[in-house]
Amino acid sequence: MPQARAGLLPSLSLVGASSRQTGQVSFSEAPYADRDVRNRSWNLQLTQPLWRAASWAALDQAGQQELLAEAQFRQIEQELILRTAQAYLDVLVAQEAERVASRQTAAVGQQLGLARRNFEVGTGTVTDVHEAQSRLDLASAQAVAADSELQNKQAELERILGEPQSSLPRLREGSRLPGIEPAGLQPWLDSAREQSIPVRIAQSTLDVADGEIAKSRAAHSPSLDLTAGYGSTFTSGSISSPADIPVRARSGQVGVTLTIPIYAGGGVQARLREALALKDKAGEDLEAARRQAVAQARQAYTGVVNGGAQVIALASAVASSKSALDANKIGFRIGTRINVDVLNAEQQLYAAQRDWYKARAETLMQGLRLKAANATLAEADLKTIDDLLEPGSL
Repeated sequence: MPQARAGLLPSLSLVGASSRQTGQVSFSEAPYADRDVRNRSWNLQLTQPLWRAASWAALDQAGQQELLAEAQFRQIEQELILRTAQAYLDVLVAQEAERVASRQTAAVGQQLGLARRNFEVGTGTVTDVHEAQSRLDLASAQAVAADSELQNKQAELERILGEPQSSLPRLREGSRLPGIEPAGLQPWLDSAREQSIPVRIAQSTLDVADGEIAKSRAAHSPSLDLTAGYGSTFTSGSISSPADIPVRARSGQVGVTLTIPIYAGGGVQARLREALALKDKAGEDLEAARRQAVAQARQAYTGVVNGGAQVIALASAVASSKSALDANKIGFRIGTRINVDVLNAEQQLYAAQRDWYKARAETLMQGLRLKAANATLAEADLKTIDDLLEPGSL
């Protein structure tokens, strides 16, 4: 904006010059004589534009470019929030997966020890031992994979934050996920279509293209400038005159300058055609951005709604799996269940716990994406997630 405004403000320049002319000159057939003439001058020039259509068009366009830059900055800011939140939640999910894998390995190890004791006293079979050993080997492999995934997610978070992070606090098991307001889908779609950051960027790009058309058309318009100047000159004489008569002069001037463009080799018309084509492209990009924003808002809204339902279902599955595991352990001790039943119940429980935690994190992330689709995502939304963590969060 300041650069465009400068084209409408006065400009002031000071120009100074100094020269020396030497030579040999003959007057009236006389012998050549050495001549040495010195000249000095300075001039102060003021120019105030009175009418420049192209400069006014450039000023209007600069305002739209400023809005475009602000929208682009806001988009980068939201992308940073999303990347940080995604990396943070990925670490939480990986931590939980590693913890669940460790607990599962320990539980299967206990079941293997029990199967061996039962086999030694004759109340179990070797099949139970082999089955438990197989499950332990599988659980150990899963624990190693979970630990590797955790390290990868921690490295990604460290890359974003610029410093390593120790073990992060978990999501509280009893914490309630935040709801969405308004609850209906259509308001979110309408807002995304008009207010999302990509739509704002596309709209500003279209406005900038309009400004470029106005600038191109204004290149045909005449311009009128007010000029004023003041200067001084000095010369010690003339090399072509036998008499050295120093001359000093001071003068000022005020006037107007009218410039009428007539022909520029077709360049103005070519730039105008280019600007019109770019505007057509910007218009298509705007419509595409609106459709994309609506699609993203719909997807995020569905993710929040379905994610909330999935969290409830998985919480019920965790409770049921715990009851099933306890029942199978009792049945194994009294002989109504076999070892593989207990192992299957344990695997089902830990899988449900892992999926429940992952579903909670993904639902939180979808909520952030929904707000980003409507340009309402801010750093304060990360505080909402922080409130769901166990004490000791940053």
